[in-house]
Amino acid sequence: MWRDGFIAADWGTTNRRAYLLDASGKCVDEFEDGKGILSVPSGGFEEAVGDIRARLGDKPLLLAGMIGSNRGWVEAPYVPCPAGIEELARGLAWPGKREAIVPGVSLNRDGRADVMRGEEVQLVGAIAAELIDPTALVCHPGTHNKWALVRHRQIETFRTVMTGELFNLLKEHSILSDLLRGKVEVGETFCRGVRDGLDSAEVTAELFTVRARVLLGKAESSDAASYTSGLLIGTDVRIGLSEPLAAQVVVMGRPELTSLYAAAIREAKREAIELDGERCFLAGIGKLAEMI
Repeated sequence: MWRDGFIAADWGTTNRRAYLLDASGKCVDEFEDGKGILSVPSGGFEEAVGDIRARLGDKPLLLAGMIGSNRGWVEAPYVPCPAGIEELARGLAWPGKREAIVPGVSLNRDGRADVMRGEEVQLVGAIAAELIDPTALVCHPGTHNKWALVRHRQIETFRTVMTGELFNLLKEHSILSDLLRGKVEVGETFCRGVRDGLDSAEVTAELFTVRARVLLGKAESSDAASYTSGLLIGTDVRIGLSEPLAAQVVVMGRPELTSLYAAAIREAKREAIELDGERCFLAGIGKLAEMI
């Protein structure tokens, strides 16, 4: 059934992206929309799944992301670290005979607790496709950035930093909101923010100086978004690089985000390889489908 082609979907909280893969594993059609899990009414997931098939064909579905959370269609319990492709395949949840949901990955040891859903498919995809070293530190930028340590072709451990969400909250609901409407770009202002984030643990105090410097004529308001983003990402990178050092640092995700993090990592005197998250997702979901 799966070898004749299937539909893969990365179904998040606010968005979903679906791909039609043919028998060779090649993506032949796709779409993205804003129908994340929060937009689906109670009892409405079967209809939402039917909408995907109406657009891409009557094929089996392999779903990843928040669709498997306790707010999604059917909960797919977390697989504990260390976790690789085999553990994810064994943990698939089955809402129906032609629909499977990939589990997330959890960390619960040494006084630390953490979870991910969706990023694990990209991580195991990069491992399976040999796009990263067997021992690597992977940064996955997003609303909740992940730093994952890869060992023995598995996700050994990981840490979440809420950088993207914090920037969005500051942009929408803080005293800095009127200053953060501009475009964030890699440049001297962004890099200065990165360096301040790398060097200072006092990020909550540094954030207020963004407004103060503009009010006192020490900085241009048009630079505030880039500086603030750099400050937060620099702090994020300082946290991420405190993990055990790996031979290779990889930044995986959407290019507009990986470019920011790669620049910040260079400011920390490390080099980073950038990987397209969609390519890694398709590699991971294709490998999982082979194991069904």
